[in-house]
Amino acid sequence: MEGTLLVDKPEGWTSFDVCNYIRRMIATIEGKKPKNIKVGHTGTLDPAATGLLVICVGKATKKIPELIKQDKTYEVEITLGKVSTTGDKEGEIEDWSANWRMKIGDEEPNREEVENCLESFVGEIQQIPPAYSAIKVNGKRAYQLAREGKQFDLKPRAVKINSITSIEYDYPKIKFIADVGSGTYIRSLSQDIGEKLGTGAYMSALNRTRIGDFKLTNSIKVADLTAESLQKTLVS
Repeated sequence: MEGTLLVDKPEGWTSFDVCNYIRRMIATIEGKKPKNIKVGHTGTLDPAATGLLVICVGKATKKIPELIKQDKTYEVEITLGKVSTTGDKEGEIEDWSANWRMKIGDEEPNREEVENCLESFVGEIQQIPPAYSAIKVNGKRAYQLAREGKQFDLKPRAVKINSITSIEYDYPKIKFIADVGSGTYIRSLSQDIGEKLGTGAYMSALNRTRIGDFKLTNSIKVADLTAESLQKTLVS
């Protein structure tokens, strides 16, 4: 069995959880051991995030390096006035005013300020990846070092924000749709927006709706995956 499968990842699952679930299902269908089934994804989603995962099975896993480089679209919600150790709701959340490393905002930003701030991030920008990320530092994942309480620096890198549209604002929540280039961290974007607004912010919800030409509307929910539906939806 081989091909590409579009899956709608639920909140609470890791991308590995989804791949492992599909791997076991295929192994049962083909009467093989799961370790002998090739399954991979084309761009991870954090457990707190939902949305599109492009899963490659069998020989289709050879396409992964190319598909990882595709642009992506996200539905984003950020919460102002608070910050998180991980940049999202999975971390330890505290009031912005309690974070002595950054300035304290005295007023809630108005809509014009929010829109101008978001617009300023469109284009090629320098972005520092989150400490809790899979980037390797001296051969070890950054999130492993962060969990161990070790200090390290991640260098800024160029990423591209193609557009930010459909902005909704009702303090402390900002919602928008972000179309971004490969390698962009929405958690970092959320934190940078909060810092520029002088309020602090963390990513409180994220839903991926597109990877390249693949769309969430054509995906199947994990709960609907069965041996029969898997074989019907796997695209060569």
